[in-house]
Formats: sequence, C-alpha cells, structure tokens
Amino acid sequence: MAKAKAIPDLSVDDSYADAAAKIVSVRGAELLEQAQGVLDTGDIERVHDMRVATRRLRAALEIFEPCFPEKMFDQTLRDVKGLADALGERRDRDVGIATLDGFGDQLPAPDRKGVASLVEELRSQQQEANSGLAPLVTDANLVALRESLEDLALAARRTAAA
Repeated sequence: MAKAKAIPDLSVDDSYADAAAKIVSVRGAELLEQAQGVLDTGDIERVHDMRVATRRLRAALEIFEPCFPEKMFDQTLRDVKGLADALGERRDRDVGIATLDGFGDQLPAPDRKGVASLVEELRSQQQEANSGLAPLVTDANLVALRESLEDLALAARRTAAA
C-alpha cells in the first residue's frame, strides 16, 4: 500500500485555511499519482492504492469543508466520491477473484470446476467495473479533478490571507 506523503511546510502555526490548502494539495497529488495503470487487472494493488488515496483526500476535504466555497466543494467532493465508488466496485471483484483462486487451488480436482465458474463470473463483473471506472481515470477527467482541487486550495489560501 502506498504510504501517505508528509505535508511539506505544515506547521502548528498555520491557520486552518492554510493547513487545508497544503493538505488538499498533497492528498490530491497523491491520488493522481496512483492513477497510472489502475485499469490493469493484472495488478490489483494499483486499484487498492488509488482507493486508499481517495479516502485520504475525501477525509481531508470533509475536515476542511468550511475553508472552501460551498458549490466548488460540493462538486469536487461528489467527483471524489464517484471515483471512490467506482474503485470500490472494481476492488471488490479483484479481492473476490484472488480469494477464490487461492481457495480453488486447495480443492480436489472435481470441485475446482465450481470455483472456476465463480471466478469467471467475477472476472466478467471485474471487466464491467473497469468499464465504469475507465471514464473517471481518463487524462481529461484527472486534469479536471486536479484543477478543481487546485481551485479549492487557492480559495483556502485566499481565505487565510483575508
């Protein structure tokens, strides 16, 4: 699992809004870094790492909600939640497949056929979940999300300066 990055220059002397700007900027960057290869079903840890990054970002957004303009905040949080939900759909199938694969290997040969059919069903669902995730992790969508997060951080900095 990807470890959370330290927040550079975060200080107890920062205002609430300054802390919001710094933390949301770093957590947003972490999320975007995890997007590389997330649709690859051969490496299920990529989905897991990006999902964890969405949870960290969502928590930061919710904690610092008062620092952001309401409409901008609501839309950005909705986008992050939508991404998290799509990642969760994919992750659930990934975990099911990995679990059943390990379980099926331990069964007698005649019983493996039933487990294999369940794995095939999950693989089909995994592809459907990937299809739902794919539009959310396009370069254009990720750039838009990055810009929304940067706008929130800028708004928080303005609040701190006022």
